[in-house]
Amino acid sequence: MIKGWMISVLLGVACGLVLSGQTMAQNRGVYPLGMSATNSGVTPEAGFTYVNQLLIYSRDKSKGPNGEVLGTGSNSVVMDMNTFAWVSKKRILSGAKFSMSATLPFAKNSLTSDVTGPVSGGGGFADSYYQPFILGWEKKRAAIRAIYGFLAPTGRFTAGTSDNVGSGYWTHAVSSGQTFYLTKDKKTSLSAFQMYEIHTTQQSTKIHPGQTFDLDYSLMRALPVGDKPWLQVGLVGYNARQTTATRGPGVTLDQAAARYKVNAVGFASSFNLPRKINLGFKYFQEFSNRSTFQGHSIQISGSIKL
Repeated sequence: MIKGWMISVLLGVACGLVLSGQTMAQNRGVYPLGMSATNSGVTPEAGFTYVNQLLIYSRDKSKGPNGEVLGTGSNSVVMDMNTFAWVSKKRILSGAKFSMSATLPFAKNSLTSDVTGPVSGGGGFADSYYQPFILGWEKKRAAIRAIYGFLAPTGRFTAGTSDNVGSGYWTHAVSSGQTFYLTKDKKTSLSAFQMYEIHTTQQSTKIHPGQTFDLDYSLMRALPVGDKPWLQVGLVGYNARQTTATRGPGVTLDQAAARYKVNAVGFASSFNLPRKINLGFKYFQEFSNRSTFQGHSIQISGSIKL
């Protein structure tokens, strides 16, 4: 099964902001929604793990603060995420597993309007994400994680240009994941993941993006396939809410008042293979969004225990 704690490290910012006139108007947070929807509280075995994720986000509508369609076009983001994670053998703080991880992303994004044509696009190494502190507890019918991480502005960002792949600011992220086993055999699980993004000021523009609360969730069932491999299937979803106003030079009253809302549901599957290899797939369809784009995402993952 895809380990939710590893997926949760996959933060990226290629889709976080879009141009609005001469001012960077906030469109979403930095977390690729849905990445921690399954097995959110699970911590893997001790040692090193490598995870690769191909994330494809496609959106064709721009929604206003009341859900009205402001425009149509194409907003696409493709991210290749490379995560290296380590789990200690020792237990601390009432039996918790301690772990750390680093994610190195490459991104390509484009924004096209049906009215004006191409608006922006860029590609390259994006903002990297580090989790120096992860604690995971395992109980008889539940698994819980507590996480601190930060996003470093390592991606290219220059104010006023149209080929940025980074945010230009640091983000602190505090999060928690929980997985509850609804049956004694642990084959049916309910998972939830919560993250609060604390954005700092974008130095080149002095704009301070609003903070964000993210929620991923799933209801999954594991099915035996052969003697050892397991197929996990089920329903997934995500939500995001901007909790504070965007502030700074050039931010209009309307932009400051707008708070984006994102909603999505979909399905997921993962397959455990011999040699501790896992393959996963997720699909999300967004609906009833506010002050942001709306579309769908496809997420393909693979992990291997080193």
